[in-house]
Amino acid sequence: MSIVGEFIHWIESVRRYSPLTVRNYTRDIHDFLSWSGLALEEFDASHITRESVNCWVVYLFEQRKLTASSVNRAVASLRTLSRWMVERGYAQRNELAQIPQFKTPKRLPTFVPETRMDEVVGRLKEDIESEDFLRLRNALIVLLIYTSGLRLSEVVMSNVEDIAKDCCSIRVMGKGHKMRVQPLVDGIKPVIHRYLSYIPKSTQTPHPLFTSEKGVRITQRTVERVVDKILKESDVQGRTSPHVLRHTFATHLLNQGSDLREIQELLGHESLRATQV
Repeated sequence: MSIVGEFIHWIESVRRYSPLTVRNYTRDIHDFLSWSGLALEEFDASHITRESVNCWVVYLFEQRKLTASSVNRAVASLRTLSRWMVERGYAQRNELAQIPQFKTPKRLPTFVPETRMDEVVGRLKEDIESEDFLRLRNALIVLLIYTSGLRLSEVVMSNVEDIAKDCCSIRVMGKGHKMRVQPLVDGIKPVIHRYLSYIPKSTQTPHPLFTSEKGVRITQRTVERVVDKILKESDVQGRTSPHVLRHTFATHLLNQGSDLREIQELLGHESLRATQV
């Protein structure tokens, strides 16, 4: 196994990073190798130097036109790889420890105003009562994210078995494989009951909560498309992603007087600083 392959296996199996994080790390490292003209098998610790990464950063800014936040993430992937190589004895020192982060503009998260979100929910009432499985599924996806603040990965990986028998809560696997039980609002309970009576039989175990018409677990991209379509059809302006719905959930709770610590727990944040944003 190559050094990079061993590293990816480590963050996936030992550190248990989310599939999205693993994919980003893999893409960033492969991008650096491609820019360097290196094959995966040719790579060793000597190829990651402060000088080479600085040149790559210039390329990312000037040729690829990436933002500072995207460049910071890419460099962080290599920095983690470099630190890991030192720990494993592949390198003498972490060459990237002194590379600073680039300043990014402070931007508040996007959210949907309450009046507009009321219109979104109103438009979904017809879909909730529909005999069409996909319309019912898509409506539930949007309502579940908005009323519980689940992450995209948490929605996709949820299983039927994770829902309490009385539909009062759902068990979700958050970042770092940390389990939490998320309460469900009363209004969504009958929607879940109805949806479960329509869900196709699945051969997968445990049984995925959100599936295709053939009973196969849907992908993150499918959820993104569903949310984007429904929000745009309701004339929501700006970004229309599952993460925007998660921000909307938190912002509406805050506006209604919820305690910041309670919101932190519901969002599954380790740090209160992330919730404060």
